[in-house]
Amino acid sequence: MGAEPGGNHPVNCQAAPRVAEFFAGVGLVRMALEQEGCHIVFANDIDCAKRHIYAANFDASCFHLCDVREISGGSVPDVDLATASFPCTDLSLAGNRAGLDGAESSILWEFLRVLGEMGHRKPKAILLENVVGFATSSNGNDLRAAIAALNGLGYACDILSLDARSFIPQSRPRLFIVGATTGLPDAWASSETHPDWAGRFVQSHPDLAIHALRLPPLPTTDATLAGVVERMEPIKDLWWDVSRLGLFLASLSPIQAERLESLRRSKRLAWATAYRRTRRGVPVWEIRPDSISGCLRTGSGGSSKQALVEAGNGNVRVRWMTAREYARLQGAPGLQFGEATERQARFALGDAVCVPVVAWLARHYLVPLVRPPVTEGVTTYA
Repeated sequence: MGAEPGGNHPVNCQAAPRVAEFFAGVGLVRMALEQEGCHIVFANDIDCAKRHIYAANFDASCFHLCDVREISGGSVPDVDLATASFPCTDLSLAGNRAGLDGAESSILWEFLRVLGEMGHRKPKAILLENVVGFATSSNGNDLRAAIAALNGLGYACDILSLDARSFIPQSRPRLFIVGATTGLPDAWASSETHPDWAGRFVQSHPDLAIHALRLPPLPTTDATLAGVVERMEPIKDLWWDVSRLGLFLASLSPIQAERLESLRRSKRLAWATAYRRTRRGVPVWEIRPDSISGCLRTGSGGSSKQALVEAGNGNVRVRWMTAREYARLQGAPGLQFGEATERQARFALGDAVCVPVVAWLARHYLVPLVRPPVTEGVTTYA
């Protein structure tokens, strides 16, 4: 694994940015923002198990365990930034694609309602996070509707795509929208963080207020699963038994079988992840060709559950990934799970954000946006 995200970055003498964290989950957005000097003063989520984990890691006195529909703008304290990692169920390519009319993803409108009810107290900036499928949901009409609504609240918007692979050994592309009422960045231009598809969206909607801050190059990492997996003895009962392993092996296509055989022949242990897929109506297992994780998901079954393959020295073992491995792959290796079960923790982490991605975005974008650096006699953000 690479260095811990965030770290001791110098801040200016102004007060720490105050943040309201909606759909807070287990608090990984908070973890990222606190690394960059922010102060979370309000948090909300409806999931009890996620709150257990949140409370095991943070002061949860600001956490409101309730449906966001029960929150009014007047109950939210003054903040500089509001974040919303709202449900992706209806936006994901793996979901039902009901879009922002769906039962879960439509909750975004409640977040925007709260912002509207805050009136002149609404935050200077907002951050939305979701799957990249948000961009194509309802043929792009959902993204248009969301940005138009934010424009109506006074926020010009930026559309970014960042992949956790730049920071940790997990492939996890995500779409981010940054809205700002002041200190607007530059005119739109494609870049590493502003993909061409977003540029085409901007060109197709000249009526929307959209900008694109020029950001520094994304980092790179050579981290692999070797720095993530929990080492377990072959007798550990988490490893699949002979019968289950046999079904796994029998499902592999010739290409997949050769990929696994190459790992098995290695003189040292190696690890890969595998997903179940349906090919021509038949469920099969497919192994990634690299030593990184596929996108973590809420491990409820089917292709959403990711298995770990350990092979080398003539042996092959397979098991489900653990919650601790999920936490490491989300950039939160020290996360405590509190009263949550292993299954609850794995589900919650599959639903969460990647800490170093949000920390990078906070360092180079969000914090300077809400707290412009003082240029004389103080240290500013790098």
